[in-house]
Amino acid sequence: MPGFRRNGPREPGEGEEGQHESNEQERPRLDPFQPNPGKQYEVKAADLLRPFIEPGTGTLWRWRKQATNAPIVQVEDAYITGKLDLRAADLQYLFRFERCRFEQPPDVREASLLGLVFRRCWLPGLKARNFRSRNDLRLIRSVVEVDVGKPDSETTVRRAEDAERGLPDAAVNLTDAVIEGSVVLTRSTLRHPRGKALLADRLVITGALLAYRLEASGEVRIPGLRTGGNVNFSGATLKNAEGFALNGNGLQIGGSLLCEVDNYGPRADRRRFSSDGMLFMPSAKVAGDIVFRGARLAVDQTGDIVVDAWKTGDWYVDPRPALIADRLQVEGNVELSDQLEVTGTIRMVNAHLGGSLRLAAARVRVLRGQTAPFHDRAIHLDGSEINGDIDGTNMWAEGQFRLADVNVRGNMLISGATFFHPERDALSARRSTVSGNLLFRSCAVAGTVRLQGMAVGGSIDMRGTEVVQPELNELSSWSVDLRSVVVARNVLLIADRDRAFKATGGVTLDGADVKRRIDFRGAELHSTPRHGIALDCGDANADEFDLMPSTPPEGMVVLLRSTCGTLQDNDNLWEATGGLELEDFRYDALATPIALRDDEAVGERLERLRKAMGGYRPGPYDQLAVMLRASGNEEHADTVLLKKQQFRYDALAHGYRFFGGGVRLWSWLQRSMVGYGYRPFRALGWLLMLLVAGSMWFGMREDSCVNDTTDRFEVVGERCAVNRDDSGLEWNPVLYTVDLLVPIVDFGNKGRWYMADEDKWVSTGFTAMGWVLATTVAAGVTRTLRRNGS
Repeated sequence: MPGFRRNGPREPGEGEEGQHESNEQERPRLDPFQPNPGKQYEVKAADLLRPFIEPGTGTLWRWRKQATNAPIVQVEDAYITGKLDLRAADLQYLFRFERCRFEQPPDVREASLLGLVFRRCWLPGLKARNFRSRNDLRLIRSVVEVDVGKPDSETTVRRAEDAERGLPDAAVNLTDAVIEGSVVLTRSTLRHPRGKALLADRLVITGALLAYRLEASGEVRIPGLRTGGNVNFSGATLKNAEGFALNGNGLQIGGSLLCEVDNYGPRADRRRFSSDGMLFMPSAKVAGDIVFRGARLAVDQTGDIVVDAWKTGDWYVDPRPALIADRLQVEGNVELSDQLEVTGTIRMVNAHLGGSLRLAAARVRVLRGQTAPFHDRAIHLDGSEINGDIDGTNMWAEGQFRLADVNVRGNMLISGATFFHPERDALSARRSTVSGNLLFRSCAVAGTVRLQGMAVGGSIDMRGTEVVQPELNELSSWSVDLRSVVVARNVLLIADRDRAFKATGGVTLDGADVKRRIDFRGAELHSTPRHGIALDCGDANADEFDLMPSTPPEGMVVLLRSTCGTLQDNDNLWEATGGLELEDFRYDALATPIALRDDEAVGERLERLRKAMGGYRPGPYDQLAVMLRASGNEEHADTVLLKKQQFRYDALAHGYRFFGGGVRLWSWLQRSMVGYGYRPFRALGWLLMLLVAGSMWFGMREDSCVNDTTDRFEVVGERCAVNRDDSGLEWNPVLYTVDLLVPIVDFGNKGRWYMADEDKWVSTGFTAMGWVLATTVAAGVTRTLRRNGS
């Protein structure tokens, strides 16, 4: 029969076993994965262990004291029948099995060995609860497959009477084991049709856990695991579709967690990490990095919800996550990138990342929720702290990317990405903080980008991004929500070369505080028919407003109560289909100042204002005048205020149903005579014109009273005095006209000369004109004084 080797001091009779070994080399190697090995390969487990034990009293056996050196017990090409029972053994031997098949699960529970190696072996299970090893525990290229139909197939002490309740069955059970080396599961296969593939609660490993290309059917359970080195599942395949593929609750890793592509061998033989079931790692602590580059994670999006607590209506729960890492603490980076494919939610709530979070070229998808609350978050990072950057270059997410109340001490870099969550929030980062820049360039978004209340230490740069199909609700339908953001530099919603920034549901910057520039150069803004607002910058504050869209905004532009130092605009802005709301909009200067002689530019701006507002509002005209006056352009400021009064009376005339004509006449008189007080020299012109006309009229005409023979009038030259006592007067048509035109003050001519026929009506008309002229001048002067006093 096959023999075994034990390096070190030989016991009596070992020479014969050496002879067996020599003969065995002539036999063909055993294929341990064939279910029926030949008789020539059989080795009884009792015979295998006989050299290490000696009879004692009664039915008890005790282990022989180990030799002075550290021997290796090696068994090759053997079919080991019976139970290999090393339970509670204390041996300084390293047991190495190569190309062996076991009839029953080896039992090393509570044992203390120098080491344990299985290489290219087939086992029906491995019982290693509370096992202690001074060196590695290796299970390389082996298969552990539990056959529940055979006796002793369970790897725990579960019996019919359920004596040890709560101890689940597992293909490999390493619960509470301590390995003073590494655990190596490279290229092995663990299968259990009803239990755990690996049960290693509170396993302690001073070295690393290496599971390259491990294939596990059933839960890999390692909660409370502690390692001094890496945990490496690169190229592994974990399958447990109805539960946790990997349960690492509270694990502590002294190195990195690596679940990526195993690049060993030719390119065609490379294998990616794959999981069918949830990766459950809340409260995990990792001293290095977490790497899932190129991995594939999948959770059934239509099956039953695994955890009962997740079946509630709590909106904050993600019921079908692919990765759960709440309260995760990582000292390095988290790499969820480079063709990572995920079906299910990536959830890292209240996590702490010492480095960066990379999502570059990742693809994450969740099934769209049909009923409220909608549990369709693709990535959920609420409350997390990230000391480095978030890199989402070329990522693709179907579902919500949510990172509310997240603190990013670096930059948030997302470019060329695709977010698909139509009519809901595609990216939601409420109240988050980014110490650097938030770059969201050249992205395609179906849904709403909601950055409400964010604080950004650099700029928000969304150049070249297109946002369509926003969330619709009763109050708003914004494509980009930047309400109450605080930005230390710029907000750039501009074109990127030939790619325009587009928002089909409107953009809101209501209450935003931007230290430098709000820029819409080359943007295309469209509103939804329901709300009709293309751009809302109400209550926004910035040093510069650059409002130069490439096309007229489809909808209203709201600048209510906003403030900027410099305004740059173009015709497209003022041609917004819904007009502009400009009440209390304040700006100190125009980016392109109006020249002192450029009356045409002032006229064009006034026409823009009137057309865009769709009605009379005094504030925008006052603001334009204040800005012009502050820049030393007094003449144009008066022109603006004159036009303001003209539009005011037009609005009043339109409001008065029966007296509109009178209002228009009064407006025309003020405008033509004194320019509403802003053109006082017009009054002097009217006075001179009326004086000349009156002087000519009264000086060139003769009064018929001079030929009256009844002595009713006192004739003085060409005119008649009304009272004989006024015979001392001297007729002067110029002075008489002046007395008619100047109301209240009497220069001694008005009312003392007799006027008849046409002269009587003309003098009455000049008196009326004097009153009108005086009243308009007084009104204009009062308005001017009030303006200058203010």
